[in-house]
Amino acid sequence: MQYLIRQKHYPKTLIKLEGGHRLNGMAKRSDIVAFDPAGEKILLVECKAPSVRIDQKVFDQIARYNIVHRIALLAVTNGLQHYYCTIDFEKHQYQFIEQLPDYRDR
Repeated sequence: MQYLIRQKHYPKTLIKLEGGHRLNGMAKRSDIVAFDPAGEKILLVECKAPSVRIDQKVFDQIARYNIVHRIALLAVTNGLQHYYCTIDFEKHQYQFIEQLPDYRDR
């Protein structure tokens, strides 16, 4: 979260940690969701421990959570490796990007 606030300028007041949601009737927990000033969700982050390898299962998990959230910007990290992608819901496509965009550049 400090990376989002200090390096990428996401306002602390617009970041929600460990928010709950329901998926297929089951309670789930999103690690980080960031919002814009209007309250729209703009970023979903899945955080893993440094010992957890970022693999297809982790990407599948955030994709399942995003069925509920429908956020166009996703991030997955274990503190050592970081992956970012954008989602185009109309074209049903995703694209990995090199870095997380700065909040001020939205």
